[in-house]
Amino acid sequence: MNYSLSFLPEVEDDVLNGYTWYEQKSRGLGEEFLRMFYARSQEIPRNPFLYQAIYKDFRRCLLRRFPYAIYFKIDKQNIFVYGLFHCARNPETIKKNLRER
Repeated sequence: MNYSLSFLPEVEDDVLNGYTWYEQKSRGLGEEFLRMFYARSQEIPRNPFLYQAIYKDFRRCLLRRFPYAIYFKIDKQNIFVYGLFHCARNPETIKKNLRER
């Protein structure tokens, strides 16, 4: 089955915040963070049910090398990315953010 992938507008802020933080730590690391985010994002539509359901209908895809996770929902043939959150964040805060988006 072919799935389309869409991002909520808030995800752009999540990605930009991660990029900025890593780029400040080491020049070029923010670029690597972006590459990893987009690579993992492109893997999700290939087999979205591969990723574990974490909270209600939200699934989570962990980034390689970086302690971040992409949270998404599947609706028929559409995948909606709701957020990119650091894995050290309080799970209740992540759930609250997902509900509010």
